[in-house]
Amino acid sequence: MSKKNETQAPAPGERIQKVLARGGAGSRREIEHWINEGRVKLNGAVATLGARLKAGDHLQINGRVVQWEKYAEQPTRVLLYHKSAGEVVTRRDPEGRPVVFTQMPKLAIGRWIAVGRLDINTSGLLLATNNGELANRLMHPSTQVEREYAVRILGEVPDVTLEKLRQGVELEDGKAKFDDIRFSGGEGANKWYYVTVSEGRNRVVRRLWESQEVTVSRLMRVRYGPVVLPERLKAHSFYELDSKELGLLMEFAGMEKEKPAIKAKPGFKSSKSGKM
Repeated sequence: MSKKNETQAPAPGERIQKVLARGGAGSRREIEHWINEGRVKLNGAVATLGARLKAGDHLQINGRVVQWEKYAEQPTRVLLYHKSAGEVVTRRDPEGRPVVFTQMPKLAIGRWIAVGRLDINTSGLLLATNNGELANRLMHPSTQVEREYAVRILGEVPDVTLEKLRQGVELEDGKAKFDDIRFSGGEGANKWYYVTVSEGRNRVVRRLWESQEVTVSRLMRVRYGPVVLPERLKAHSFYELDSKELGLLMEFAGMEKEKPAIKAKPGFKSSKSGKM
């Protein structure tokens, strides 16, 4: 006869999506889609979302064997990349446009995952990590991580319009608003503002201004959560967070700190300091 208060031992191993996300195979959400589509096999059988990986398990994605054990040895790395207008945040571009990932150091295991996206005409701070779990936590809508942008607009903006943008306006995919708007000066027809949003909806900053018939002539992301774009970081260059900065970011994301990350090797394009 079993006792009601008897605690069950936790299931051995880790869930497939968590292991693969940590190793940079993709975001947890991406990997869950692969599992649901039947593209992942565990020990020869189609895997399910609750399946766990244990020592000696055989894993395949799209018929290819995955040496998943190596992911447990892969330390988390985070890059701050200064994206320029004209670059695209994708792995390959059929139109031959510059791709941000070609400017980043190659990884022996896994791949770089962009934390959020910037459209082709938006420049500034792009975070990239090899830890899919960290990327997922920083991007998930429930976390509402602040993103701050410097915006150059054409012409004067009445106070009543700014207040409307703070209160919220209806876009085609629902209501959106700026959490904060600060005027930052400007000469002639061009005026600069700093705006903050807490969501990563596609082109939401541009669409908010355009909903009020305001023309955005330049848009640059300067902060993502606690991470600020270093002033001395030039376009097309990156800075890799050191162990202390990485620990602060992981703490912000609600994750445990881990061993110091691998440092960028000499020759990589990086600035001297990143600001948290």
